[in-house]
Amino acid sequence: MLDYLAAPADGTVVVLRHGGGVRGKKLLDAIRAGTGGGIEVVCTELKKDSDKYDFAQAEFRAAGKKISPGALRAVTSAFADDLAELAGACQQLISDTAAEITEATVDKYYGGRMETNAFQVADAAIAGRHGEALITMRHALSSGADPVPMVAAFASKIRTMAKISGARGGSGQLAQQFGLAPWQVDRARRDLSGWTEDGLGRCIEVLAETDANVKGGGRDPVFALERMIRIVSSRGRD
Repeated sequence: MLDYLAAPADGTVVVLRHGGGVRGKKLLDAIRAGTGGGIEVVCTELKKDSDKYDFAQAEFRAAGKKISPGALRAVTSAFADDLAELAGACQQLISDTAAEITEATVDKYYGGRMETNAFQVADAAIAGRHGEALITMRHALSSGADPVPMVAAFASKIRTMAKISGARGGSGQLAQQFGLAPWQVDRARRDLSGWTEDGLGRCIEVLAETDANVKGGGRDPVFALERMIRIVSSRGRD
């Protein structure tokens, strides 16, 4: 590559991806110095859910495509573990849909994604809809979902609720304080309706027990999930 930079081919663009660290320092220094017309584009790793949400939002905004907040949350949750897949999903929705993208649109395309189903189960349980949560859980398992990420979805939402519970300030202020997006703060505040601190504490304990059980500590992961859903649906009032 150093030889190539000294005499690059006309009309050709070469893209190099560097994974970080100190490897290839001489080449990086040459590109940064502009040798052969090279430029560096720094891409910060997106670790927070709020960063991935903002990334997806920017994809739709750049394409001039309208998407509802719920649909944006759904597609971000469905591909939270793989940014390349998230980008691909955004582009597919942009190219395949003419009208505003809604939660129904995302569910039609990606309803079978494990993470999306897991969060649907958690949303129903946290809202106190025990029967709906059980039915959705069974559907998710029959579609190939695994109990472990389902517990993780519950943990993510209840952990956010615990952070926001008792916290004072505006959505933007709390979002910055806790590393969340403002919509996550607003959602957690809505989810906290009818909950008590004791109930949150009880559910956090049950989540820890369930996490251990679905990872080999118990004999029946599905029973452990059902028990967790029952207790969360009752807002910790076992």
